[in-house]
Amino acid sequence: MKTIHVVGKRKSAVARATLNSGVGIVRVNSKLLTFYEPEIYRTKIQEPLILAGDVAKKVNININVEGGGINSQSDAARLAVARALAEHDKSLHKIFLDYDRTLTVADVRRKETHKPNRHGKARSKIQKSYR
Repeated sequence: MKTIHVVGKRKSAVARATLNSGVGIVRVNSKLLTFYEPEIYRTKIQEPLILAGDVAKKVNININVEGGGINSQSDAARLAVARALAEHDKSLHKIFLDYDRTLTVADVRRKETHKPNRHGKARSKIQKSYR
């Protein structure tokens, strides 16, 4: 079986996943997924693995994540894992799309840029007083 390299992105987080034949070991930044904390983000990354079922038990996945916060990193890792599994087994692509579209399609929303002469936020206006 050939090695599969895929990328998942979310905001400024980038996850690079490498899929090889193996026994179902998943590592995130050289740490086993079972030790990845907090639990809610671990479950988020496990979603495509649970949907894949037996296919996930026949491959090893190494994920390298950098940038962004922990939530964005787990979303990026989830996307990378799902894309790698879908590329390995084409029948999973439809399963992932039916379950949740964000498993295979990246969320392209970004933070709106700040405008000049505003206070703090992108759309906030300067307060006026006519007294």
